[in-house]
Amino acid sequence: MREKHGYEMAILEGYRSPERQDMLSQMGTQVTSAKAFQSYHQFGLAVDCAFLLNGKLVVSEKDPWAMKGYALYGEVAESVGLTWGGRWKMMDFGHIEWRKPGFIK
Repeated sequence: MREKHGYEMAILEGYRSPERQDMLSQMGTQVTSAKAFQSYHQFGLAVDCAFLLNGKLVVSEKDPWAMKGYALYGEVAESVGLTWGGRWKMMDFGHIEWRKPGFIK
């Protein structure tokens, strides 16, 4: 993203314990509907990222600069075979994962 589009990125969360996943799922579907072992985070195959601008983290769907970045992030992720959460019904713009068929039921 930095080399191709000039966006500096930060990892917010990669691996997520089953306990944390269950805690997040209990917060409601606006956070996640995936319970423990229903998310690629538990297997180290997902990551949530955001952008850095002038050293500050930008996590906003109301920021046009960030939204342009998320669209580019989705393009880059998909170009290398990753799944981008920005295409989901409940969009998760900062999320990408490496899906393995049949890995999660």
